[in-house]
Amino acid sequence: MSKVQAVSPTRLFAYFRQRYEGRVEIGADGEPFQVLDPRGAYADERLHLAVSEDGRHFTPLNGGEPVWDRWLRDPFLDRDPQGVWHLVGTTRAKGCILHATSTDLKNWEGEDVPILGGLGANNLWAPEWVWDEETQEFFVFWSSSFEREGWMNSRLYWSRTRDWKSFTEPELMFAPPYSVIDGSLLRHDGRWYLFHKEEEFGPATGERRAIRVAVGERLEGPFETVGEPISSTITEGPCVARDPQGEGWLLYYDYCMADDYGLAWSNDLLNWTPVEDIAFPEGARHGSVSVIGSEDLPSVGTST
Repeated sequence: MSKVQAVSPTRLFAYFRQRYEGRVEIGADGEPFQVLDPRGAYADERLHLAVSEDGRHFTPLNGGEPVWDRWLRDPFLDRDPQGVWHLVGTTRAKGCILHATSTDLKNWEGEDVPILGGLGANNLWAPEWVWDEETQEFFVFWSSSFEREGWMNSRLYWSRTRDWKSFTEPELMFAPPYSVIDGSLLRHDGRWYLFHKEEEFGPATGERRAIRVAVGERLEGPFETVGEPISSTITEGPCVARDPQGEGWLLYYDYCMADDYGLAWSNDLLNWTPVEDIAFPEGARHGSVSVIGSEDLPSVGTST
């Protein structure tokens, strides 16, 4: 087994693996039902990592095995100003997010952290964070719903923390005229771009499960949705990063019900063109992409 070779900087993809039993639809009676996938289901809901020099073709690290043996979904991974990696993700514990730290991407310390406070929502999905340079705080955001299903009438909320132990009371971040999950933030030219999934489907609304973008002047909002959906349906888990090959941006998204991953390119963060020549790890689901130097890779693991 040999070490992964890469040039600096390269792109680090954090993800979990799964093939769903099928997709959820809504019948004429308004009740959800499942359309089964004949290929069968599997799940490896742990942290996996992959790297890419061009942001388009990813090679799994650690021989394709998880780098941390802890149950999670929707991993979001990035460095704080001190260079410490902070991982957040969906966890089984009600009202909590999973938070973990590492200095080498191999050894992790983490726990379920209660964050909902008095919000009283039924779920807490796909948390992410950004560092607020102005306040010197972690700005944490996620989707929650008060309905029987987490995707029904879902909204985005935010909270702040300095130590990942005490959090401000959650506040509403984004409540568009549709159910919304999977928020992901990017700042550019003094504006915040909030990529997210519109979660509407069924006879009453039609098929509207795709990635959209909203724009705002402040981190906490308000945000206004711009344009039409920017990815094919059914997609989720958006993440945007600079194109390492030159100008522009890359938008990553999960074809969750088709067991595939997608990519699009833009030079303005609003108008996107699909990228066809791509390669992602088998079974990769809802992840995040960050920048890593080649000097960090030997501590991560090996690939065959």
